[in-house]
Amino acid sequence: MQLQLDGVDVRYARGRGERGAVDQVSLDLPAGRIGVLVGPSGCGKTSLLRAIAGLERLAGGSIAMEGHLLADAREGLHVAAEQRRIGMVFQDYALFPHLSVADNVAYGLHHMPRAQRAERVRRVLDLLGLADAAARAPHRLSGGQQQRVSLARSLAPSPRLLLLDEPFSSLDPDLRERLAQDVRSILREHGTTALVVTHDQFEAFALGDSVGVMNHGRLEQWADSYTVYHRPATRFVAGFIGQGVFAPARIVSNGDGRLVQTPLSTLHQAVAPPDDPEGSCEVLLRADDVVHDDQSPVKARVERKIFRGAEFLYTLRLGSGEQVLALVPSHHDHAVGEWIGIRPDIGHVVTFAHPAQT
Repeated sequence: MQLQLDGVDVRYARGRGERGAVDQVSLDLPAGRIGVLVGPSGCGKTSLLRAIAGLERLAGGSIAMEGHLLADAREGLHVAAEQRRIGMVFQDYALFPHLSVADNVAYGLHHMPRAQRAERVRRVLDLLGLADAAARAPHRLSGGQQQRVSLARSLAPSPRLLLLDEPFSSLDPDLRERLAQDVRSILREHGTTALVVTHDQFEAFALGDSVGVMNHGRLEQWADSYTVYHRPATRFVAGFIGQGVFAPARIVSNGDGRLVQTPLSTLHQAVAPPDDPEGSCEVLLRADDVVHDDQSPVKARVERKIFRGAEFLYTLRLGSGEQVLALVPSHHDHAVGEWIGIRPDIGHVVTFAHPAQT
């Protein structure tokens, strides 16, 4: 089912006034697709999810599925949560400890005849690789298995939309990555429209067909992962996603278009924002935009280094004083204080006005 949000506001009472948690959020999530909301703590991700589920009333805007309104602040419409046919998966699993895995999954299927209910539970457990655990108690399962049971229970009633709130945050990193990939495959196979909240941008990229970056209650960008990373819509998105720095630069024009003069070199700006004026600005330099090259005339001193197995993340200081980051294969093991050659390798030049100018 397609999910449509138009100008959604959520506010909470605070003393004698109100505190805005979600501010004018609009997005469109097509049927069968997976959307992910990412952002810092307190940015409004979970409040937005709760509003979609029907657990919070709207202070403004509307929520619809396939064009049918679930909530409309202007009309005073609020369809109760239990009538929305929306499933929700929480980070703490919320399983019933006194029920078996099968009975947990069957909990929301009491309206079905017994034989149909049993068949539905069997099919969902088989889909999630839990057929052998049907009779076991939840506490006898691993964390990853318990999260699968929680997902199975939410999928069993065939919800029109599935909401997942930090579903993997309590798992170790390796298991979290594997389970995220499995969940994506399961949701796509099941044809389920889903919206996921996470604080982990790598998880967002692994799961989402569309990724939304939230900040102070506002949705700063809603696009595919590639666009969010390579074409950040705002300075906040550019700083929050990936690892990089904002370096001083200058935009100038020539016969072939615009050039961006940076501390590393002069770059051709293939796609410039329409309101991007000539003159001083800042250029986004991500760690993967800076390449180690012993032959380069541009040198930088290693200030810090973080070993990541296959690569080092170097923090470097140019002779002109600017700081940059670089991902370097780990067989290039340079000492702190050493000067190394670097050059830019940038496919997408992204510039922003200086903060003082915005």
